Amino acid sequence: MPGLLSSPVCLTVIWFLSWSLHPSWAQIRTDEVSGVQYGHLESNVTLACGKSQIRMPVVWHLNHSSALPWHEVTSNGTLVLLQVDHSAQGIYSCYDNRGLLLHSAKLRLGHSPGLLSVSCRVPNHTHVRCSWVNSVRTFLPAQYNASFKGKGAEWRPCVLDVARKRCDVDQPAFWQTMHTLRVTETNALGSITTYHIVKLNKLLKPDPPEALMVKALEGYPKRLNVSWKVPSSWPEEVAFPLVFHIRYRPQGSVYWSEIYSEESPVVVLDALAGHLHQVQIRTRDELDTESQWSEWSPLLLIRPWEAYTTSTDPPEDSEETLSDNVDPFNTKLETSTAKTHNPVIEEEGNLGLVILLVLFSVVILITVPSLIYVVWVRQGRSDPVTKQELTSMVNMKSMPI
Repeated sequence: MPGLLSSPVCLTVIWFLSWSLHPSWAQIRTDEVSGVQYGHLESNVTLACGKSQIRMPVVWHLNHSSALPWHEVTSNGTLVLLQVDHSAQGIYSCYDNRGLLLHSAKLRLGHSPGLLSVSCRVPNHTHVRCSWVNSVRTFLPAQYNASFKGKGAEWRPCVLDVARKRCDVDQPAFWQTMHTLRVTETNALGSITTYHIVKLNKLLKPDPPEALMVKALEGYPKRLNVSWKVPSSWPEEVAFPLVFHIRYRPQGSVYWSEIYSEESPVVVLDALAGHLHQVQIRTRDELDTESQWSEWSPLLLIRPWEAYTTSTDPPEDSEETLSDNVDPFNTKLETSTAKTHNPVIEEEGNLGLVILLVLFSVVILITVPSLIYVVWVRQGRSDPVTKQELTSMVNMKSMPI
């Protein structure tokens, strides 16, 4: 037998068989390796051992380990993973009984897309920005396609920012009341389209006013000068005027005083002398009554002008901004330092006294004639009654007893 195996004829047959079979094994090893396969979480996932029709026993490995999640292997070598979770993700490889690689694939698991939660904001009449949040966490990369149209108009694409999940529309047809946003999300397991109705006039909400400044007016302890700039995102055309809402209060008070204005600056006339004040501003489209107010600007702190007599006067710059070490909700009002004689306050007190005296004189002039008239009317009504009583008494005395 050893002589037969070593004969030239036997060696030639063995060489021929090895030469003829080697290319087919190489073909299986190289061509049957696929890329990425996707599957649904919490469901069964089937992995085939390549496209070869050869039926032979196979062995499956996960990430080069024979330890597999809960599974079954069919008679044709197909691997069925049961109710998979995230731990089942990885590279699956199948081998023949001699350890030759037949097929491999990377398995990724996730969910199909769900409807998106869409919201839109309109910072001015020429721009719309819509963003969305996924209602389903898919765990898979997604692609988005968004478009926008007015009622009866054609769809036009949005400018997409996929990383931030938002899109922008320039120059929308603002004269149309109803618009529609269409967003389609697609991943390896499916696709879904979300439609969102947009009412531009009701969503119009400017950005807050910018560069808010509040200054004390020298010589006026009850006045503050408030100035600001129109939001940079708002087109400065006359066709789109803004109205501004300023509110202010002494620090610690729960009540705000309010001023509405169309232009900057505005002078506050009734500040509380000697106390820090909180000041904020917001804005809205003046003509569109259905539009929204902007957010309030950052809070500023300012103290009205004071005349100091001590050597520890504060710095000349009286404008103060709200910092981290200042408590804007401190319920204790700060007291002012000693002040010199103020002629403005004295003049205001004299004017109030004169007004009170004038009002008192008017009341006296109206009351005295009224009393005289009432007495005269009552006296006139009593005279006929008195005459009638006297006549009756005379008649009684003249009657015989």
